[in-house]
Amino acid sequence: MSINLRRASVAGFATLGVAALLAGCASAPSDTASTSGGEAASDFIPCMVSDSGGFDDKSFNQAGFEGLTEASDALGVEPVTVESAAETDFEPNIDNLVSQNCNLIISVGFLLADATKSAAEANPDVNFSIIDDSSIEADNVKPIVFDTAQAAFLAGYAAASYSKTGTVGTYGGIQIPSVTIFMDGFVDGVSYYNEQKGTDVKAIGWDVAAQTGQFTGGFAAGVEAKTVAQGLIDQGADVILPVGGPIFLSAGEAIRDSGKEIALVGVDSDNYETAPDLADLFLTSVMKGVAAGVVDVVDSSAAGDFDATPFVGTLENDGVGIAPFHDFEDKVSPDLQAELDTISEGIISGDITVESPSTP
Repeated sequence: MSINLRRASVAGFATLGVAALLAGCASAPSDTASTSGGEAASDFIPCMVSDSGGFDDKSFNQAGFEGLTEASDALGVEPVTVESAAETDFEPNIDNLVSQNCNLIISVGFLLADATKSAAEANPDVNFSIIDDSSIEADNVKPIVFDTAQAAFLAGYAAASYSKTGTVGTYGGIQIPSVTIFMDGFVDGVSYYNEQKGTDVKAIGWDVAAQTGQFTGGFAAGVEAKTVAQGLIDQGADVILPVGGPIFLSAGEAIRDSGKEIALVGVDSDNYETAPDLADLFLTSVMKGVAAGVVDVVDSSAAGDFDATPFVGTLENDGVGIAPFHDFEDKVSPDLQAELDTISEGIISGDITVESPSTP
């Protein structure tokens, strides 16, 4: 794979990349079920519970919801969804879905791991899937995880290449593996740029070695998320990677208020597409094939072919990647794309090692 997936749309990334891989790894549908909406599928109830970001977070939860909707429409079934406003909602929300006779319950996010594990143990006849967590070992739980450090490494390299101030920054919502893996890759990508170019671009907001940095304490947009972003701006960062659903909206607000030329790096989806009000700020986004992963698990479960084997998205299988430069296409170095293609090939071949304590 080359980083040419950057030039594809989000839909193309999801459908042609991860979906193709996942479909290729799945078992053949049984004769008694159809992923196009046969009799067996008509009785199938796919369900999803969000984390506290909600399904309109323009990022992680939204991508999962869109995958559920796409798969349900193709099957001709009606999905059931519940949104969580706080962590205390996770367990009762999952129990609610169990009581509605859901055949498959998808939990969106690492924070739902405990509630998902408990429900799966109590309901062995219900299939579960959880995005961004691989800690649960059970025959009825399928993890969907992503080695986003690989793609974030590319984004960090691109950020360092673009930076005019020589300082880039990152911060997260909550310090959990599915967040810090982005930050690890991003900072390491900046370091790799410095090694290759003999430069000294600083990455602030996260110390990879110490695994400490800046966090808002939650995944909601608001004063805290804006304040942390403003702190990075005050330290001279002109590219910022906020990791944690809608906290990037507050970073965008801080950038607008500053009046400075500062770029954002999005996460999970191509935020240029999902957040058009901030589109002109996005240098790129670190993307995960969340929607395609959801489509696959819904299809396989409806067909009676549920498999608990984890799916791990990587650069090699197109499960992760970076979005196009969009409005920044003429602002980045003309050599940057070729450099990213070479780095991507090196990561895939193993010549360039990208590791994170949070790598799945």
